[in-house]
Amino acid sequence: MEHLPVEVIGNILSLLGSARDVVVASATCKKWREARRSHLQSLSFNICDCRLYHDYTSSRLEIIITQTIFQTKALQFLTIFMDDEREFSAAPVIAWFMYTRDSLRGLHYNVRTTPSFNIIEKCSRHRLEVLTLTRNSIMGVEPGYLKFPCLKSLSLSFISISALDLILLLSSCPKLETFAMVSPEIAMSDSQVSLELTSPSLRNFYLELFSWDKFIVEVDLLEKLHLKDCTFEVFELVGKGTLKALKIDDVSIIHFDIGDATENLEIIDVCNFTIMWPKFYHMISKASKLYKLRLWGVVFDDEDEVVDIETISVCFPQLKQLSLSYDLRDGMFHYSLQGLSCLMNVVVLELGWTVISDLFSVWVAGLLEGCPRLKKLVIYGYVSEVKTHEECQILARFSEFIIQLGRKYGHVKFEFEYE
Repeated sequence: MEHLPVEVIGNILSLLGSARDVVVASATCKKWREARRSHLQSLSFNICDCRLYHDYTSSRLEIIITQTIFQTKALQFLTIFMDDEREFSAAPVIAWFMYTRDSLRGLHYNVRTTPSFNIIEKCSRHRLEVLTLTRNSIMGVEPGYLKFPCLKSLSLSFISISALDLILLLSSCPKLETFAMVSPEIAMSDSQVSLELTSPSLRNFYLELFSWDKFIVEVDLLEKLHLKDCTFEVFELVGKGTLKALKIDDVSIIHFDIGDATENLEIIDVCNFTIMWPKFYHMISKASKLYKLRLWGVVFDDEDEVVDIETISVCFPQLKQLSLSYDLRDGMFHYSLQGLSCLMNVVVLELGWTVISDLFSVWVAGLLEGCPRLKKLVIYGYVSEVKTHEECQILARFSEFIIQLGRKYGHVKFEFEYE
């Protein structure tokens, strides 16, 4: 061990992550202490990782963090994550940022301070590439000034910010590729009707726990869009057809528009979403490169709408993974098997139910028959704790059916996940 270069020891300490573990390990000898001082790249002060932090006062924690940070010279990644009950003085926190600003490339920060200060102004630096802010207020973003010329990833969770400051913040990040917002509190002026976000470089956009009347995202290079637990009257995506992955999870939208340029779509994952199938299908119908399609818990705006599996098989010839949840209304499947063509390239099939019936077996058998190259079948089901006699009989018949199916399709791997 004594022959290890001090730079290698610095890398080893950086992999530990937890600041307490780093300090303990570096006490091995003088050489390891020198590695921590000169070559440590990553430090994490996370209250979830160390029980001792709960026993310390905020003042004591401030001293510990200050001493540990100031004993480093080239820190690149810093995590400071405290619970909501902790409140630090602004002065030492600002000192941490100023001390590390020339070397830091990644900052994950969740700390309440008294008094509050302009977090963006203090975080702005030349080399920062990743910035994660949680439970903070962002204010006073100056227009026309590139605060984060190297920033590639920005995550804002439970933050408070005005619409104007959010727009200016994005405009100050010319190389931003990944942007995530979770439950933001966005203040609008009386003259603003819609929220419009623009980024010429953005490739990944994630939005969770957010409600707005009209939300417009103008991005030319966007490849991944993920909306979760959101409510909109209008959501519009304006781009140049670069979108590859669309994921919608438990979202309510009256008017949804991602444009007609969907030729590059490869993944569509829709869960717990009310759609007008003809309009939604029109948007995605040109996605000839689609290899993964998931329609799970989808509610159709018109109860008489039926998704023709044959249409899916013809329009998406490259489809390799298909996931559908079973829904039956008035004796009619929402995913009709009528006229089913072969899903020639499907190798993974995921099927599920919320309320099982004997027709589910018929549906499964029909889809299996239409997938000649299938390698894996996953069945998702909900089984109530208190089952009626009828439910028990249906489950027994389904189990017997699956055994017969397994004998017929010996080359297919069967998996089951029940709730």
